[in-house]
Amino acid sequence: MIEKATFAAGCFWGVEEAFGRVDGVIETTVGYIGGKLENPTYEDVCSNTTGHAEAVEIKYDSDKVSYEDLLNIFWEIHDPTQVNRQGVDIGSQYRSVIFYHNNKQKDIAEKSKKNLDNSKKFKKPIATEIAEANKFYMAEEYHQKYFQKKKNLV
Repeated sequence: MIEKATFAAGCFWGVEEAFGRVDGVIETTVGYIGGKLENPTYEDVCSNTTGHAEAVEIKYDSDKVSYEDLLNIFWEIHDPTQVNRQGVDIGSQYRSVIFYHNNKQKDIAEKSKKNLDNSKKFKKPIATEIAEANKFYMAEEYHQKYFQKKKNLV
């Protein structure tokens, strides 16, 4: 069955690249979610005033990859203890968020976060937000499949 998952874990380029390699992921789209401004641009989101996060919307075949598997990848590809940043990228647009699309995803995400926190894998508590997915705005075309495009230029 085709399902949707949305994750924010810092700059969306690397997040998209990581999920795009997963067997069972059909499509990835980078964009903006979680804020109030309609039809935001990259410049709007980078102003740190829109409330949007850079995120990746994933369409996946749940017969080939589970939501739990996607969450495990999400936890591995960034530092979920950081608040409003990942590495050198600073601002609320780079925050760590799991945007759920239904109550089942919400429950799975909350359990996964609790288990990770309890595992003491990180010295600091998990800062990842779990929020209901609202309107997702596709980012500008030059952001889509960014790393793949850059490889083709080299």
